[in-house]
Parts: sequence; C-alpha cells; structure tokens
Amino acid sequence: MERPLFRNGRLLAASPLLLDPHFQRAVIIIIEHTDEGALGVVLNQPTEILATDALPAPLSELIPATEYVHCGGPVQPNAVIIVGAFSDPTRAAGLIFDAIGVLQPDSAADDITEHVSELRVFGGYAGWGPGQLEAEFGEGAWIDIAATRLDIFNEAPDTLWSDVLARKGPEYAIFGRAPEDPSLN
Repeated sequence: MERPLFRNGRLLAASPLLLDPHFQRAVIIIIEHTDEGALGVVLNQPTEILATDALPAPLSELIPATEYVHCGGPVQPNAVIIVGAFSDPTRAAGLIFDAIGVLQPDSAADDITEHVSELRVFGGYAGWGPGQLEAEFGEGAWIDIAATRLDIFNEAPDTLWSDVLARKGPEYAIFGRAPEDPSLN
C-alpha cells in the first residue's frame, strides 16, 4: 500500500462537494498528520468570545483585546489550542510550518512575550482517524493548498476560503466566487 502524503502544515479548503455543515467553506491548517490520523484547526470561523475573556492570566494579558476565539472544529470544543508565530521555533510545543507552531500550555508569560509575536486561540479541533482524511481526499472533499503565515493570522475570515482558492489557480478560483446558495446565481 502506498504511504499517504502527510499534510502537516498544509491548508485544507473544503470543496463544494463537502456537505458537512461544520466544514462548509472551511479552511483548516493541518497541525499533525500521521498513520494514526490527522488533527487541524479551522481558520475562518471566529466566535463571539473574546480570547481575553476565555483564557486565564497570564495568557489573557498577552492576547490583543480585539482577538476572538476561533472555532477550531467540532471535536472537543472546550479544548484550547493556541497557535503562535515564534521567533525561536524550538520554543514551540510542535511546529506546524516555518516558525508557526503550537504554544506550550504551561509556557511562562516572559517566554511568550520574548519568543512569540502573534497568537491565535482555537476552541476545539478537526480530527480524522487512520486513513479517514485520505479517503475524504479520494472523494474530492478537500483541496490541498500551501499555507502562509497570513492564512493563520488573517483578519478577514469571511474571505479566507475564496482567497486561498484563488491562490490555488483559476480552476479553483471559480468555486470561491460562486454564491453559497447556487440558486441565487
């Protein structure tokens, strides 16, 4: 059996064929993908919960007052995953790509202030069992796209899906311009 392409640090953009309401027009960054399955967080589903209200001190003091918790996915919605841009990638609990990684939950505030320039907070995550993500790719449910730092810390979640599809090329950009309800076209 051919070894699957592990997509650590890659974006998954939901294809129009994906009908799961949790993931319609979702953009997910894959944090970990192994033979045992995959884990990622949805980048374009902010909640109305301010991150400063959801996190304990000292973490709450390090997050900008305007930063919202994002719905990372339907699995364990009370689990918190914090992704940051690290000046020293060895400080990350796990690297996603380049200097973007997962924050150590017990990191000291001084360590975060010194080594992390941006933070994004996610409640919950998206998860797949062994072979499940590969099967969904085979069904055409996901579109694989290279990730950038701006995707992770984007300020326009409403347009992220269409923006990353446009970056993939003109044959995908057409999906991004289509209305959510094609009958409105």
